[in-house]
Amino acid sequence: MAGINVKRSLRILVAGGGVAGQALAFWLSRGGHEVTVVERFPALRASGAQVDLRGQGIDAVERMGLLQEVRSQLVDEAGVAFVDSRGRPKATIMANTSGKGRQTLTSEYEIMRGDLVRILHEATKDGAGAEYVFGKSVNGFDQHADMVTAHFSDGTSGEYDLLIGADGQGSRTRRALLPEGCDPYWRVGIHMAYWFVPRIASDTNIRDTYMVPGGRQVMRRSHNATETQAYFVMREDSPEASAIHRAPVEEQQRFWAERFSDAGWQTERFVKGMKDSPFFYSQEVAQVRIDSWSKDRVVLAGDAAHCASPYSGMGISGGLVGAYVLAGEINRNPGDLPTALANYDSVLRPFVNKIQGEVNPRLLRLAMPMTQRAIDAFQAATALACVLHVPDLAARFSKEDRGGSWQLPENPAPTSTA
Repeated sequence: MAGINVKRSLRILVAGGGVAGQALAFWLSRGGHEVTVVERFPALRASGAQVDLRGQGIDAVERMGLLQEVRSQLVDEAGVAFVDSRGRPKATIMANTSGKGRQTLTSEYEIMRGDLVRILHEATKDGAGAEYVFGKSVNGFDQHADMVTAHFSDGTSGEYDLLIGADGQGSRTRRALLPEGCDPYWRVGIHMAYWFVPRIASDTNIRDTYMVPGGRQVMRRSHNATETQAYFVMREDSPEASAIHRAPVEEQQRFWAERFSDAGWQTERFVKGMKDSPFFYSQEVAQVRIDSWSKDRVVLAGDAAHCASPYSGMGISGGLVGAYVLAGEINRNPGDLPTALANYDSVLRPFVNKIQGEVNPRLLRLAMPMTQRAIDAFQAATALACVLHVPDLAARFSKEDRGGSWQLPENPAPTSTA
């Protein structure tokens, strides 16, 4: 890999200490820059549900020299079963562990978000070159010809060469950057909530998906010996459903409990476990689609720039790849930020368009039937496909995974400081 020739060390502020923010800190600090990461939570937010790595995201982690560490923390999820109201599997699609072709519904690289965040943090904290400030956020900024002034939640301000908004799907940085009234979201009319409940003896390493009339799903997946993840997913276009994600957690939990009160299977168990869960997260499934990811000395990264949604299968991978490309262009052009940011857009945009295009609303609706008859038909067709090994063969012989043939560029940054 090409060596670094840093002409200028930049002061860079990263807003957001999630996966994309920490990946940026990794690559930028190794590019010789002074990197500060501010995270609004009071401590490292090493929580969240199960995520996966696919395609180019695996390559990005490997180039960080962290793939073996990720392997050591993988969740044992062998596949996905579609079950009936008594928990009996009607069809099961196993993970593709051949190392070839395309990943199925379960990736070969399943990991808890918290574990991935901790791995990235260990690689960037202390003497690794990045400073982390917790319990603080960027409330606004002023742009100047030669700097950007960031205004923080504690009333202080700071001057930087570049501000990177890696503050997630609901990004404040993006809101300040876009024209008033611009809606960055592409919605598919689907909402989800997830949390943890205690694991019981019947919880296996196969993810269970239970389909409920009314375009609803209940999912269960278990990630360790004591905890199980519960998911409620539903189709709904109402203003109430879109607004609930901004309500207090207690209201969110009431909303979801009411929407699934008649669902059956293990719903009662999951609802009872809501209040005692270490976290509860409710969100609308949406993509972030905007024409430009930067303006002068402010640039967006990760979900703030190009959220692909959970149904793309490339949300985490997209954040890791985007951070790699953005940091690489900055490291290559530290004295010419306009060129670096323009290159970031032109290099990454084809990849983002590909992974966002993987989300087909018609297919999503097909997988969330409204009637019991449609559910029965879906399960019967899936069962037949499994008997004929169609999912397995399609995955193994696919020429490319999600993200297509797009390949990570060679960046002027080493894989290790050792």
